[in-house]
Amino acid sequence: MGHGDLMSRAEDVADQFLRVTKHYLPHVARLCLVSTFLEDGVRMWFQWGEQSEYINSTWSCGHFLANVFVLLNLLGQLGGCVLVLSRNFVQYACFTLFGIITLQTVAYSILWDLKFLMRNLALGGGLLLLLAECRGEARSVFAGVPSLGHQSSPKHLLQLGGRVLLVLMFMTLLHLDLGLFSILQDLVGTALIVLVAVGFKTKLAALTLVAWLLCINFTFNAFWSIPSYKPMHDFLKYDFFQTTSVIGGLLLVVALGPGGVSMDEKKKEW
Repeated sequence: MGHGDLMSRAEDVADQFLRVTKHYLPHVARLCLVSTFLEDGVRMWFQWGEQSEYINSTWSCGHFLANVFVLLNLLGQLGGCVLVLSRNFVQYACFTLFGIITLQTVAYSILWDLKFLMRNLALGGGLLLLLAECRGEARSVFAGVPSLGHQSSPKHLLQLGGRVLLVLMFMTLLHLDLGLFSILQDLVGTALIVLVAVGFKTKLAALTLVAWLLCINFTFNAFWSIPSYKPMHDFLKYDFFQTTSVIGGLLLVVALGPGGVSMDEKKKEW
């Protein structure tokens, strides 16, 4: 079997998967995408005192403002997730979650931690994909910008931005060590995420990445196997839900397609 035949067979399998799952894949994608916000909102409730104390001690803002910060995080994240999952006021929910990401980036000094900053930006990429899904092309945050044609419509630009930002999350998962398996893993994963970013064989590359990230997530981020009183439990839980959100973003790419600003769409013109 030649390389072309193998690719053709793989694309047929991907298309068959999409036909079987097309009715519920977007719902699964949205749930995965907002899982980080759901987990963090619930954590705010159970760790209210600790979070409030941390913000107060870090910013010396007083207990009242620290409690307001925790309340905003709790209501903003859980409320935003409910709206996204119920498909009500999705645009406003996305903007609220963007605001939460910005607020946490400043409050927890994430700006100075490149790895965590890239993960937050990747979450923003997932939200861009949600916006692309729900926004009509006529109603857009780019209102007033001269049109560059159908392929540069706001919906397609949002999809492009979402795909590119998802790359940042993947970069934080690279091992960057000299083991043969790690090098091979990094090279294959990087090739797939680049294909997703430029929109070439997008659905097949995204589905392959989803399968790979699922294996990594349940193998290396199994927080449930660590006692909850150990710090590693919280670190692994954070990684698990962040990776799940990126999986949701990739599934949304699969469900929506790459958009007009992609090599897959350009190929149709050629």
